[in-house]
Amino acid sequence: MKETRILMGMPISVEIVDARRGGTTEETRRAATIEATFAHFAHIDETFSTYKDTSEISAINAGRLPRKEWSPEMEVVFALSEETKRATGGYFDIKRPDGTYDPSGLVKGWAIWNAAQLIMKKGFSDFYVDAGGDIQAHGVNGEGDPWSVGIRNPWDIRENVQVIRAAHHEGIATSGTYIRGTHIYDPHTGAAADAIVSLTVIGPNIYEADRFATAAFAMGSDAIRFIGSLPGFEGYMIDAQRTATKTAGWDAYRITDAA
Repeated sequence: MKETRILMGMPISVEIVDARRGGTTEETRRAATIEATFAHFAHIDETFSTYKDTSEISAINAGRLPRKEWSPEMEVVFALSEETKRATGGYFDIKRPDGTYDPSGLVKGWAIWNAAQLIMKKGFSDFYVDAGGDIQAHGVNGEGDPWSVGIRNPWDIRENVQVIRAAHHEGIATSGTYIRGTHIYDPHTGAAADAIVSLTVIGPNIYEADRFATAAFAMGSDAIRFIGSLPGFEGYMIDAQRTATKTAGWDAYRITDAA
Protein backbone atom coordinates (compact mmCIF):
# COMPACT_ATOMS: atom_id res chain seq x y z
CA MET A 1 0.00 0.00 0.00
CA LYS A 2 1.48 3.33 -1.10
CA GLU A 3 0.27 6.91 -0.90
CA THR A 4 1.77 10.29 -1.80
CA ARG A 5 0.66 13.68 -0.53
CA ILE A 6 2.03 17.21 -0.70
CA LEU A 7 3.05 18.35 2.78
CA MET A 8 5.83 20.59 4.08
CA GLY A 9 6.01 22.04 0.56
CA MET A 10 7.09 18.76 -1.06
CA PRO A 11 5.78 15.33 -2.09
CA ILE A 12 5.88 12.80 0.73
CA SER A 13 5.42 9.11 -0.07
CA VAL A 14 4.78 6.27 2.35
CA GLU A 15 4.71 2.64 1.28
CA ILE A 16 4.07 -0.28 3.62
CA VAL A 17 4.59 -3.74 2.17
CA ASP A 18 4.80 -6.49 4.81
CA ALA A 19 3.77 -8.84 2.02
CA ARG A 20 3.60 -11.89 4.24
CA ARG A 21 0.50 -10.52 5.89
CA GLY A 22 -2.77 -10.00 4.09
CA GLY A 23 -6.50 -9.75 4.53
CA THR A 24 -8.96 -6.97 5.15
CA THR A 25 -7.84 -6.38 8.73
CA GLU A 26 -4.22 -5.91 7.67
CA GLU A 27 -5.22 -3.56 4.86
CA THR A 28 -7.15 -1.49 7.37
CA ARG A 29 -4.15 -1.42 9.70
CA ARG A 30 -1.87 -0.32 6.90
CA ALA A 31 -4.26 2.43 5.81
CA ALA A 32 -4.62 3.67 9.40
CA THR A 33 -0.84 3.67 9.86
CA ILE A 34 -0.28 5.61 6.65
CA GLU A 35 -2.90 8.13 7.76
CA ALA A 36 -1.18 8.51 11.13
CA THR A 37 2.15 9.02 9.36
CA PHE A 38 0.79 11.85 7.25
CA ALA A 39 -0.82 13.38 10.33
CA HIS A 40 2.63 13.37 11.91
CA PHE A 41 4.09 15.29 8.96
CA ALA A 42 1.19 17.75 9.00
CA HIS A 43 1.91 18.43 12.69
CA ILE A 44 5.60 18.97 11.95
CA ASP A 45 4.67 21.43 9.21
CA GLU A 46 2.33 23.34 11.51
CA THR A 47 5.07 23.54 14.14
CA PHE A 48 8.23 24.25 12.16
CA SER A 49 7.24 25.90 8.86
CA THR A 50 8.79 29.33 8.49
CA TYR A 51 6.25 30.03 5.73
CA LYS A 52 3.24 29.83 8.04
CA ASP A 53 2.52 32.76 10.33
CA THR A 54 0.63 30.43 12.64
CA SER A 55 3.54 28.02 13.22
CA GLU A 56 5.44 27.87 16.47
CA ILE A 57 8.76 28.75 14.81
CA SER A 58 7.15 31.83 13.22
CA ALA A 59 5.84 32.90 16.62
CA ILE A 60 9.35 32.52 18.03
CA ASN A 61 10.87 34.51 15.17
CA ALA A 62 8.28 37.26 15.63
CA GLY A 63 9.01 37.47 19.36
CA ARG A 64 5.50 36.31 20.27
CA LEU A 65 6.53 33.15 22.12
CA PRO A 66 8.95 33.29 25.06
CA ARG A 67 11.36 30.38 25.63
CA LYS A 68 9.47 29.11 28.67
CA GLU A 69 6.44 28.45 26.41
CA TRP A 70 8.24 26.48 23.72
CA SER A 71 6.99 22.97 23.03
CA PRO A 72 9.17 19.97 23.99
CA GLU A 73 9.64 19.25 20.26
CA MET A 74 10.99 22.74 19.65
CA GLU A 75 13.41 22.38 22.54
CA VAL A 76 14.63 19.06 21.11
CA VAL A 77 15.16 20.50 17.63
CA PHE A 78 17.09 23.50 18.94
CA ALA A 79 19.27 21.21 21.05
CA LEU A 80 19.92 18.89 18.09
CA SER A 81 20.70 21.89 15.89
CA GLU A 82 23.25 23.20 18.37
CA GLU A 83 24.87 19.77 18.60
CA THR A 84 25.03 19.57 14.79
CA LYS A 85 26.59 23.04 14.61
CA ARG A 86 29.37 21.90 16.94
CA ALA A 87 29.87 18.59 15.08
CA THR A 88 30.26 20.34 11.71
CA GLY A 89 32.54 23.20 12.71
CA GLY A 90 29.73 25.72 12.32
CA TYR A 91 28.75 24.71 8.79
CA PHE A 92 25.26 23.91 10.05
CA ASP A 93 23.55 26.89 11.66
CA ILE A 94 19.80 27.46 11.94
CA LYS A 95 20.27 31.12 12.92
CA ARG A 96 19.87 33.43 9.96
CA PRO A 97 21.84 36.67 9.49
CA ASP A 98 18.73 38.63 10.53
CA GLY A 99 18.60 36.80 13.87
CA THR A 100 15.62 34.57 13.08
CA TYR A 101 15.72 30.77 13.00
CA ASP A 102 15.12 28.25 10.24
CA PRO A 103 15.57 24.65 11.42
CA SER A 104 14.34 23.08 8.16
CA GLY A 105 17.79 21.70 7.34
CA LEU A 106 17.46 19.35 10.29
CA VAL A 107 13.72 19.01 10.79
CA LYS A 108 12.99 17.07 7.60
CA GLY A 109 15.33 14.18 8.36
CA TRP A 110 14.28 14.17 12.01
CA ALA A 111 10.61 14.07 10.98
CA ILE A 112 11.20 11.19 8.55
CA TRP A 113 13.08 9.22 11.20
CA ASN A 114 10.24 9.74 13.69
CA ALA A 115 7.72 8.68 11.04
CA ALA A 116 9.65 5.43 10.60
CA GLN A 117 9.57 4.86 14.36
CA LEU A 118 5.79 5.38 14.29
CA ILE A 119 5.37 2.77 11.54
CA MET A 120 7.54 0.23 13.33
CA LYS A 121 5.62 0.74 16.58
CA LYS A 122 2.49 -0.18 14.64
CA GLY A 123 4.09 -3.57 13.93
CA PHE A 124 5.33 -3.11 10.35
CA SER A 125 8.88 -3.91 9.26
CA ASP A 126 8.90 -3.61 5.44
CA PHE A 127 8.32 0.00 4.36
CA TYR A 128 9.87 3.23 3.23
CA VAL A 129 9.22 6.92 3.79
CA ASP A 130 10.34 9.43 1.14
CA ALA A 131 10.09 13.16 1.78
CA GLY A 132 11.43 15.31 -1.02
CA GLY A 133 14.00 12.69 -2.01
CA ASP A 134 15.24 11.95 1.51
CA ILE A 135 14.49 8.35 2.32
CA GLN A 136 14.25 6.03 5.30
CA ALA A 137 13.77 2.46 4.15
CA HIS A 138 13.28 -0.58 6.34
CA GLY A 139 13.19 -4.26 5.53
CA VAL A 140 12.51 -5.28 1.94
CA ASN A 141 10.24 -4.33 -0.96
CA GLY A 142 7.32 -6.29 -2.37
CA GLU A 143 9.68 -8.63 -4.24
CA GLY A 144 11.63 -9.41 -1.09
CA ASP A 145 14.66 -7.40 -2.24
CA PRO A 146 16.34 -4.41 -0.60
CA TRP A 147 14.75 -1.09 -1.54
CA SER A 148 16.58 0.70 -4.36
CA VAL A 149 17.06 4.45 -4.73
CA GLY A 150 17.97 6.38 -7.87
CA ILE A 151 20.28 9.40 -7.85
CA ARG A 152 19.09 11.91 -10.41
CA ASN A 153 21.22 13.47 -13.09
CA PRO A 154 21.26 17.17 -12.07
CA TRP A 155 21.17 18.23 -15.72
CA ASP A 156 18.38 15.83 -16.74
CA ILE A 157 16.25 14.71 -13.81
CA ARG A 158 14.52 12.12 -16.00
CA GLU A 159 17.71 10.07 -15.74
CA ASN A 160 19.53 8.42 -12.86
CA VAL A 161 23.31 8.60 -12.73
CA GLN A 162 23.41 5.75 -10.23
CA VAL A 163 21.06 3.39 -8.44
CA ILE A 164 21.92 2.28 -4.94
CA ARG A 165 20.42 -0.18 -2.52
CA ALA A 166 18.96 0.94 0.79
CA ALA A 167 20.16 -1.34 3.56
CA HIS A 168 17.91 -2.64 6.31
CA HIS A 169 17.83 0.54 8.36
CA GLU A 170 20.12 3.16 6.81
CA GLY A 171 18.90 6.53 5.55
CA ILE A 172 19.68 8.22 2.24
CA ALA A 173 19.61 12.01 1.87
CA THR A 174 20.39 14.19 -1.15
CA SER A 175 21.12 17.91 -1.09
CA GLY A 176 21.19 19.73 -4.41
CA THR A 177 20.37 22.84 -6.38
CA TYR A 178 18.76 21.22 -9.42
CA ILE A 179 15.19 21.26 -8.00
CA ARG A 180 14.99 24.20 -5.60
CA GLY A 181 17.86 26.29 -6.93
CA THR A 182 20.44 27.75 -4.56
CA HIS A 183 19.11 27.48 -1.00
CA ILE A 184 22.14 26.46 1.07
CA TYR A 185 24.69 29.05 2.20
CA ASP A 186 28.05 28.92 3.92
CA PRO A 187 27.27 30.21 7.43
CA HIS A 188 30.85 31.46 7.81
CA THR A 189 30.78 33.74 4.78
CA GLY A 190 27.11 34.10 3.85
CA ALA A 191 28.00 33.11 0.28
CA ALA A 192 25.83 30.73 -1.71
CA ALA A 193 27.03 27.13 -1.73
CA ASP A 194 27.36 26.59 -5.48
CA ALA A 195 30.59 24.62 -5.89
CA ILE A 196 28.62 21.37 -6.08
CA VAL A 197 25.20 20.59 -7.53
CA SER A 198 24.35 17.27 -5.86
CA LEU A 199 25.47 15.43 -2.73
CA THR A 200 23.96 12.11 -1.67
CA VAL A 201 24.76 10.78 1.79
CA ILE A 202 24.10 7.33 3.23
CA GLY A 203 24.04 7.35 7.01
CA PRO A 204 23.02 5.18 9.98
CA ASN A 205 19.51 6.67 9.67
CA ILE A 206 17.86 9.47 7.75
CA TYR A 207 18.23 12.02 10.55
CA GLU A 208 22.00 11.56 10.57
CA ALA A 209 22.26 11.44 6.78
CA ASP A 210 20.14 14.56 6.26
CA ARG A 211 21.79 16.85 8.78
CA PHE A 212 25.31 16.01 7.62
CA ALA A 213 24.34 16.24 3.93
CA THR A 214 23.12 19.80 4.49
CA ALA A 215 26.25 20.82 6.40
CA ALA A 216 28.62 19.11 3.96
CA PHE A 217 26.95 20.79 0.98
CA ALA A 218 27.79 24.16 2.53
CA MET A 219 31.45 23.08 2.66
CA GLY A 220 31.66 22.95 -1.13
CA SER A 221 34.57 20.93 -2.49
CA ASP A 222 35.43 19.67 1.00
CA ALA A 223 32.07 17.91 1.27
CA ILE A 224 33.14 14.43 0.22
CA ARG A 225 36.23 14.52 2.45
CA PHE A 226 34.06 15.46 5.43
CA ILE A 227 31.50 12.71 4.77
CA GLY A 228 34.29 10.19 4.29
CA SER A 229 35.69 11.10 7.71
CA LEU A 230 32.45 10.16 9.48
CA PRO A 231 32.29 6.52 10.66
CA GLY A 232 29.31 4.74 9.13
CA PHE A 233 28.72 7.29 6.35
CA GLU A 234 29.23 7.20 2.59
CA GLY A 235 28.75 9.92 -0.01
CA TYR A 236 28.52 10.65 -3.74
CA MET A 237 29.13 14.22 -4.95
CA ILE A 238 28.70 15.87 -8.34
CA ASP A 239 30.35 19.28 -8.67
CA ALA A 240 29.52 22.20 -10.93
CA GLN A 241 32.04 20.96 -13.50
CA ARG A 242 30.08 17.66 -13.74
CA THR A 243 32.79 15.66 -11.99
CA ALA A 244 31.63 12.90 -9.63
CA THR A 245 33.54 11.97 -6.48
CA LYS A 246 32.67 9.24 -3.99
CA THR A 247 33.80 7.97 -0.63
CA ALA A 248 35.84 4.78 -0.33
CA GLY A 249 32.92 2.54 0.67
CA TRP A 250 30.30 3.93 -1.70
CA ASP A 251 30.47 1.11 -4.23
CA ALA A 252 29.27 -1.39 -1.64
CA TYR A 253 25.83 0.21 -2.02
CA ARG A 254 25.87 0.74 -5.78
CA ILE A 255 23.62 -1.44 -7.91
CA THR A 256 24.34 0.15 -11.27
CA ASP A 257 25.71 3.35 -12.76
CA ALA A 258 22.51 4.22 -14.60
CA ALA A 259 18.87 3.19 -14.86
